[in-house]
Amino acid sequence: MKAQLLEAWATFWDARNAREKALLTWGGVALAIVIGWSVLWAPAQQGRAHLRDDLPAMQRHLAEMTAQANEAQALSGAAQGVAPTGGALKDALTTSLTEHGLAPTQVQVLGDVVQVQLKNASFPAWIQWLDDVRKQLKVQVAEAHVTALKADGQVDLTASLQPSTAK
Repeated sequence: MKAQLLEAWATFWDARNAREKALLTWGGVALAIVIGWSVLWAPAQQGRAHLRDDLPAMQRHLAEMTAQANEAQALSGAAQGVAPTGGALKDALTTSLTEHGLAPTQVQVLGDVVQVQLKNASFPAWIQWLDDVRKQLKVQVAEAHVTALKADGQVDLTASLQPSTAK
């Protein structure tokens, strides 16, 4: 196949006189330059111009995002402030238990701890709730007594929660 193409080209080229060969050569060079310009150079030049026009807006946007990230980080630190105590902690824990579908038997304030009692509660649901209040309300378990029931995953429990001292 390659040999046939070369032979056809040689036959075509040999049939041309010097003037036709020069015109075909210069026409091929001009065509190569036009194709190179339209495929390689022009898109790159247009892309550079587009980026040069968009760069200031992108830099402003980056500065705004950086400022917002710094503000969010500062506010996050402030939000981690003081954990609720006493009655506020009791109310927050009661609300959170209800939101998680756990019905507390008793929630009471005992000094600086809040004691939560649950009967026939789902242990996995309680663990999930405990992890959530640990993160959201910044509390820790001071003491817990858990008794497994005959039904799989069901427990009776009493837990004492206090504001976390860890930062």
